[in-house]
Amino acid sequence: MSVFDSIKNAIFGHHAAVSIPTTAAATSPPPPVSAAVAQPTAKPSASPSSQQPVVDVEAILQGLAAKNTQKLNWQTSIVDLMKLLGLDSSLQNRTTLAKELGYSGDTADSAKMNIWLSQQVMRKLAESGGKVPASLQG
Repeated sequence: MSVFDSIKNAIFGHHAAVSIPTTAAATSPPPPVSAAVAQPTAKPSASPSSQQPVVDVEAILQGLAAKNTQKLNWQTSIVDLMKLLGLDSSLQNRTTLAKELGYSGDTADSAKMNIWLSQQVMRKLAESGGKVPASLQG
């Protein structure tokens, strides 16, 4: 699995856990028998599974940060984002991520690479179906 996929799965996986209550209406018990007889049952126009829910990346990360004992600046630091998600934030892993995402700069300049990675990861999350504010995409 790629480093980016690990990041995406860590965030989108939290979304699945959060989205369970929103689908509760689809699994609610049927109306009482008397109401079902009085009104014919209408068929839904689209199945719930045909619509992909939007993953609010910022809300998920803010929720994780609120539960974390460390003060992590995940909005601008790729290292802190990876720590927040429980992923390896080593230089080697970040260099691998940079290669995956097409970084063409000098990987020895880790400060410049980290800024690029932070913005690029947020852009890629948005491209993957995540709701990511423009301010986080650089």
